[in-house]
Formats: sequence, C-alpha cells, structure tokens
Amino acid sequence: MTKPLQNAKVALIHDFLYTYAGAERVLEEILALFPNADIFSLFDFLPEKDRHFLRGKKVHTTFLQNLPFASKKHRAFLPLMPLAIESLDLSAYDLVLSSSYLAAKGVLTAPHQLHICYCHSPARFAWDQQQQYLAQSNLTRGPKSFLARALLHYIRTWDASSALRPDVFLANSDFIRQRIEKTYRRDATVVYPPIDTEKFQPAPEKPREDFYITASRLVPYKRIDLIVKAFANSPRKLIVIGAGPELPKLQALARNAPNIQLLGHQPHAVLLDHLQRARGFVFAAEEDFGIAPLEAQSCGTPVLAFGRGGSIETVLPGQTGILFDEQTPESLAAALNDFESHTWHPQIIRQNAERFSKEAFHKNLMQTVQSVWQNFQSRRTPLRLAPTFNETAPLLTLTAPDIEEAA
Repeated sequence: MTKPLQNAKVALIHDFLYTYAGAERVLEEILALFPNADIFSLFDFLPEKDRHFLRGKKVHTTFLQNLPFASKKHRAFLPLMPLAIESLDLSAYDLVLSSSYLAAKGVLTAPHQLHICYCHSPARFAWDQQQQYLAQSNLTRGPKSFLARALLHYIRTWDASSALRPDVFLANSDFIRQRIEKTYRRDATVVYPPIDTEKFQPAPEKPREDFYITASRLVPYKRIDLIVKAFANSPRKLIVIGAGPELPKLQALARNAPNIQLLGHQPHAVLLDHLQRARGFVFAAEEDFGIAPLEAQSCGTPVLAFGRGGSIETVLPGQTGILFDEQTPESLAAALNDFESHTWHPQIIRQNAERFSKEAFHKNLMQTVQSVWQNFQSRRTPLRLAPTFNETAPLLTLTAPDIEEAA
C-alpha cells in the first residue's frame, strides 16, 4: 500500500550548523515545506541570534558535537565526518532530504526509504579546485602538502562512493548539475534556491547615484581584490560591504584610491539602502549559484558579473546586466564601459529576480519531491513469503514407470 507524502515521516540532514548563509537559507525554506520534519546535522554551534529559521526545533547531532575544540576548530575533524554522518540512525523515517555540500548525502538509508539530496556543490576543495585551496593554504609542497593531498584523496574516495547513496539528486543550478554529472556520474534535476524578493525591493523614491557596490564575505575566491584593482585605476566610485580575512589586503590595495570605500560588515538596512541607490552591482566570483547578484536585481539594480558559474543563469546580458569574460581587472574595466553604454529598466530587472522567489522555490521543490515520491512508491512491491498456485490447474503426478524411465 502506498503512503501519501503528507503522511511520510521526514528527516532533514544538513552538513553542519555554525552560520546562517546561503545553504542555511535553503534549509530554512525546505523546513517551511516540511515543518514536522526532524533535523540532523554533524554538529550545531549556531549562535542564538541566527537560530530563528529552525523554528525552535531540536537539532540531532553526532559525536563530533562533544569533541574538544569542535566549536572553534571543526575543520580539523574533516577525516571523522564520513564516520560521523554514517552513525546517524534514520531507520524511523520514510523520506530523507539531505542538504549537502560535503557529507550529508552520505547518510545510510534502507531500500524502503527514499533519499533525495539537494546538492549545493560537490566538495570543491577536494575536486576541481583542489590546487587553488592548497595554494591558498601554502600547502603546495613539503611534508604538510603530502599529508594534505593524502587526506583529500581519502575524502574524494569516500565522497564518490557516498554519491551512490541518494536515490535522486537535485542541483541548485545547471552549473552544479554539470559538476554533479562530471564528479559523480549522476543525473540531477535543477531546483533554483530562493531569494527574499520581499526583503529586497526597489525604492523608486530614491534616485540612482553614481557609485557601484559589491557585497560579500571577504574571502579569496570572491575575488573582491580583482574588483578593487579595476576601480583603483578608474575615477568611478566603489563601495565594498563585507568582512573577512581579505580585509587587510583590500585596505592596502585601496590605500591610494579615495574613490573606494571599504565599509566592513553592515546591517541589512544599510546594505539594502546601497543596493537601491547604486548604479550597478559588481560580482567577480565563480559561484555555484550566487545569491547576491539576484538580491541586487530584486532591487532593480543591474549587475556586472563574471560570466562563468551560476551568474550565466541569473543575469540576462543586455537586459539585467553585463557578463565579463575573464577574471582580470582589465576584463572588468572593459565591461564597465559596455555597462555604462546601456539604458537599464528596473522593472525588467526586478521581474527577472522574481523567477527565483521563495514562492517559486516552494512550488518547484514540492512538485519535484511529490513526483519522485509517487514514482518511488509505485516501484515498491509487496514481500511474498511463499509462491501462489492456481487451484483449478491440474496437478502433475508421476507414476513409478515414469520415475524409472527418468532415472
């Protein structure tokens, strides 16, 4: 007998909880669709101020939660994460939804359980971006480099084998769908993540001003340094909002550029105000999807973005922004000239962002899960303990001569 999806007992598995960022926003909206689901994670060190999206629910964690220094040095326990995620007991659930960019997809499930993995990305540091991560960590040579590469080899081996465990993969962009296919040799269905189109609104009463803005965590792969270099040799004004380890480097690059302001971390109201007034939003990262460019477009602000990764799926060239070809200051500077030759229409830009609203995410995800659930249920067959016979059919009888002849 098939079970309706609304009667299924659901488990949500998230890699780990220590910050409220893009993956956690997706988890928040999945939880909105499945409010009765139980939540599991490798560990939970989420600050109290960021726990609102969990709806007061308890998070079931692994043994990593209680290890010394885990709250501050959780990356040091990477070798234990496969063992930890496999220790979760999910035997009581009908539907397992994993939100994964590392380990969550590796949970163990039984044949009667449906496991759907929403994959934010295969582990970048272990696969195609291994060399970049080693270089950033100064681990390109020497004994420490050898140990790091051996660890990454182990992680890749487990990651590839655990990718066989989900019944279905969902990807957050076509870019990630291609990475899943390349890395895991698995098909995936694209369900774009949500953006808060209610929180990010245009402000027609605020005139556009002659400055550009970029906003993100100040970490190397975001390539804010590239943006600062491009504007340092230009009279155009740039405002950078965000904090992170790259801040001292960026301050040094902008020291002799009075047209560049580094505002550090700012509350949402300040970010929103700048997005509503800016001439354009600049984005130089190769992102899996990229929430920030869509939040800018939701405010009616055109985007100047690097033309690789998720940006090519969210920015419509000539309509909602411009894509530049190379991650260099020169390529960005040339694209700025093209950007300023266009006339932008905030209504069109906003309409593009609305394709990625929470409502669109809820509809697309629920339709996909419902379809997969029905297909999974239809393929399940009841267990037969004994063969059945047609009572009206004649029984085969053997006589003694028949037996002797056969012998």
